[in-house]
Amino acid sequence: MSTDQVAAERTAPQTLPESDTPPGEEANGGVLYLLERIGSVIVPIGVTLYAVLYLGVEAMYQVFGISPQQAGIDQSVLLGRLMGTLILMLLILIPTLGLVVGLFWILDKLTRGAFGRLIEGIRRRPWIAALIAALWCGATYWGLFTLFGDLDLAVMVVVAVGLGVLTFLVPFRLLRRKPVGRAATKVLLGALTGVGLGFLLILAMVQGALEVQETGQANDLLGYVGFQDQWTIIKNAEDDKPLYDGRWMMLLGESDGTYIFYDCDKYETFRRPMETTNLGSIQLDPEREQGYTCGSLAEQQ
Repeated sequence: MSTDQVAAERTAPQTLPESDTPPGEEANGGVLYLLERIGSVIVPIGVTLYAVLYLGVEAMYQVFGISPQQAGIDQSVLLGRLMGTLILMLLILIPTLGLVVGLFWILDKLTRGAFGRLIEGIRRRPWIAALIAALWCGATYWGLFTLFGDLDLAVMVVVAVGLGVLTFLVPFRLLRRKPVGRAATKVLLGALTGVGLGFLLILAMVQGALEVQETGQANDLLGYVGFQDQWTIIKNAEDDKPLYDGRWMMLLGESDGTYIFYDCDKYETFRRPMETTNLGSIQLDPEREQGYTCGSLAEQQ
């Protein structure tokens, strides 16, 4: 090889591997960059999760044959009941994120930076990053499949993977070409994650409401999402005498001058006007003996 050829090869521009990361972002890796990435995803997750939560409240009260509005629950009431839950979630989420960041930092130090370079290498390869995001988005439909269908586990996995690869892979790859597209991908990932978690929450809320119908006792999840497990003895407003043999009734709510009750013994939901009804001996989260179930009078009939 001649001297001129060697010089030409040294001065020729080098072909870089395909990457979706601008040169200026190479120095943005590390713990602070990870915190920024997590924060940009958590916000859309929280917003969509709260939006889907009202659908869960509707499905929960449909088990008793009423709507949330008939129980006196609208968006403002729901937000007020959930305020304590949201604060509790925030208190749990902050140390959890701190733990994740700490584990990331420890793994990076133990591997002498190899773990961080691996994550950065995956992120800079657009097809790999798009494939991971597509599979994740396909998996977020898991709760939707479970809520509206009775599918086998293997079928659900195949459907979730196929849905992610066929519908999200190429769009995510195209979005990763520009910073605006990558930001849109993060928002879409967070939104779909919140929706997926929301449908799983809806399924758990419906199952909890069915348990209330059968056992007369609400679990902790229903309490966190604003369902009030309160029981009372109904009395006649004229003479203050107990009605329905003095049996305990669940008070589902009140709206437009009407109380909504659930009769655990008969599996019935009924209404009574407030002006003719007194509430006595109200209990919250009453303790039940082991093996207690509703429907004692329904079985006799």
